[in-house]
Amino acid sequence: MVRGLTIGEFAQLTHLSVRTLRRYHESGLLEPASVDPGSGYRYYAGEQIPTAQVIHRLRELDVPLADVAKILATEDPSERADLVGGHLRRLEAELARTRAAVVSLRQLLRPDDGGLPVELRPVAARTVAAVEGVVDRDDVLSWYAEAMAELDAALGDRPPLGPPGGHYANELFTGGRGSVLVYRPVADPPRNGRVTPVNLPAAELAVVVHCGPHDDIDVTYGRLGAWVVEHALAVDGPVHETYLVGPRDDLDPAAWRTEIGWPVFRLAV
Repeated sequence: MVRGLTIGEFAQLTHLSVRTLRRYHESGLLEPASVDPGSGYRYYAGEQIPTAQVIHRLRELDVPLADVAKILATEDPSERADLVGGHLRRLEAELARTRAAVVSLRQLLRPDDGGLPVELRPVAARTVAAVEGVVDRDDVLSWYAEAMAELDAALGDRPPLGPPGGHYANELFTGGRGSVLVYRPVADPPRNGRVTPVNLPAAELAVVVHCGPHDDIDVTYGRLGAWVVEHALAVDGPVHETYLVGPRDDLDPAAWRTEIGWPVFRLAV
């Protein structure tokens, strides 16, 4: 009688170790086609090879065993695609966080030749079209996108009087939640939904331009802060960001230019 493939043969064909196959059997993920009641030897059928390969690929993507079991158990292709897609999105988010950390670390370890090109610049008071809110730090990006979309819809074809920008309260960085204001400079800002005219006060800013994606923008923030301390200045108010070139202007992150401005005043000696 043909018993099928031994566990060793099946391991060789699927590139799964014998130990792994035994673990999958014990967890009910991939049971042998038959088990000899006398010897306890496991035998597998050739039709189980594709299933084993699917499991192998999913485990290479760090899909938990419980989720692998759900994927194998469902016969609905759309449900299966949703399960796999959800895990892939989590992986992509983790990869993005890892990439951002690597970029920041490389920037920190790179010698800062020639110093930081900081400019002290007075900024006049002005009225802009803005959206304000209190936001959790983890939600800033999504909140910003929604707010800018509202501004775009409310302003229509009004010509801009400058690049868009944002003000970020210190509490957002120190406590993880704080006031955020994003704006577009236009003449006669309207009132429409959350979009309202806002008077931005005059300020003295220590300004530097961050070039490229925002993965390592915290490094530029840190270097600007060190420059402020070195020049006996103190921060006075929310951080100003001006998006000279951003995702709305160029899809290539290498082309992005973000101006960071800290309102400052000179410390008494």
